[in-house]
Amino acid sequence: MIRAARKDEAAAIARLIMTAMTDECCLHFCGKGHGLADFEQMMTKLVEQEDSQYSYCNTLVEIEEDRVVGIAVSYDGGRLHELRRAFFDAAKRYLGKDHSGMADETQAGELYLDSLAVLPAYRRQGIARRLLLATKKRATELGLPCVGLLVDKDNPAGKALYTAAGFRYQNNSAWGGHPMEHWTL
Repeated sequence: MIRAARKDEAAAIARLIMTAMTDECCLHFCGKGHGLADFEQMMTKLVEQEDSQYSYCNTLVEIEEDRVVGIAVSYDGGRLHELRRAFFDAAKRYLGKDHSGMADETQAGELYLDSLAVLPAYRRQGIARRLLLATKKRATELGLPCVGLLVDKDNPAGKALYTAAGFRYQNNSAWGGHPMEHWTL
């Protein structure tokens, strides 16, 4: 069952966002002397907030057996700067690192799919595809013409999933220290 996320699901959502980001990327954002546990604590707080790009308010969840097994975090790309302020503030507070010079990962005119992840035991069951379709429906409801996302250039499984769902390559990009590609549906 796909539904809107709840605030009390923040810890599970944060862990899945980190799965989507990969440990290497999460560590890229950590300051000296900080690790994945610090990053997870920060991400959980960001999911609990309503004014964060990672907010539960921006999250669809797949529930199986009363458990969050998949997430799709998306928001209006035109609100990136407004929503990203919470991340910058949290990174300074929790990680001692200033990321305010980070390049934009999205733009106005798209519902940006920031994070898509499914727990390993629940993969290959169509959950990611259902979350993608629910995200496209959300874009339509918000009056946004497309869904945009970044996919790691070295992620053939992700590219196959997005291609099968109808996404198409737009251009090269970068995020979190990785070369990425911008795709839209």
